[in-house]
Amino acid sequence: MRRRTRKPPSNEFDFTIAGFFGDSISKHRSCWLHIAAAQYKIEKKITLTEFKEIKKKFKHTSPCFLDTCPRAKRTKLMGGHHVIPRIRKKLDTETFEHYMEVVWKSFSEEKRMSFTYLDSLWFSLYRKASTRTKVLTWIKKKSIFSKDYVFVPVCCWSHWSLLIFVHFGDSSDSKTRTPCMLLLDSLENAEPKRLEPEIRKFVQDIYRVEGREEDRNVVSKIPLLIPKVPQQRGDEECGSYVLYFINLFMQFAPENFCDSDFPYFMHKDWFDLESLEYFRNRLEKELSSKVAVRSKHSSSVSQQKLCKNNGVILLDD
Repeated sequence: MRRRTRKPPSNEFDFTIAGFFGDSISKHRSCWLHIAAAQYKIEKKITLTEFKEIKKKFKHTSPCFLDTCPRAKRTKLMGGHHVIPRIRKKLDTETFEHYMEVVWKSFSEEKRMSFTYLDSLWFSLYRKASTRTKVLTWIKKKSIFSKDYVFVPVCCWSHWSLLIFVHFGDSSDSKTRTPCMLLLDSLENAEPKRLEPEIRKFVQDIYRVEGREEDRNVVSKIPLLIPKVPQQRGDEECGSYVLYFINLFMQFAPENFCDSDFPYFMHKDWFDLESLEYFRNRLEKELSSKVAVRSKHSSSVSQQKLCKNNGVILLDD
């Protein structure tokens, strides 16, 4: 069902963003409405004209994607807690990011130094002309040319695959470290090769925005390698496969990747279903524990604030 957007008052009477939009304002992040919301942190009243000016000024540079980007449908439980969808289900970008954070932090800081990853929404947003420039600006801040490997989760046509930039900071003339791209897909029938034109345009734009000296023709010839990897059995497993690809790749990636040694460890028998199940169970358990700790802390802070507001301070036993 399409969300109905409530219209602001039609007169010039003062109103607060908090009073008008209520709790729904908390769902907006880094968009024009978020900017408007900053005006109400001290319950400041603004006029309809002021509200419209904020929207007019920022709606193009800071558009709102709440209705266009897939988000997790959260199930409310007692105490304001939320349930994270199980990893075996089809993952939306928000849920994927929760699990990705667990995978990432399972490795030591020293291990992570050679890697980085892009937000799972960025490739999808890059495909839209209205947000392309902003995405390229975000990527520039990640300093991907200083990393050996860059994970780019790709979600297109409701299917997850994994793009990996390899040694982008090295010369194409190197004999031991080959700049290349890997595209891992757990569903060959999805025809991963059809993404190549958009991937190559994506890479060309990244090099251009970074001000790299490489010739455009050289960049266009960066190899795109598609290894034969284990295939999913169900329709909704692609997200968990991508997470496991990332987990294993971080464990076994060589310090120097050369296309002459491709595909290295990436083959159809790379891992079995039992090891994948173990990974899924571990990830769900760790994320559940993390959410429980956060919920407990949040509840504790809220209780303390409530008690102070009532002139009472509770001490732990």
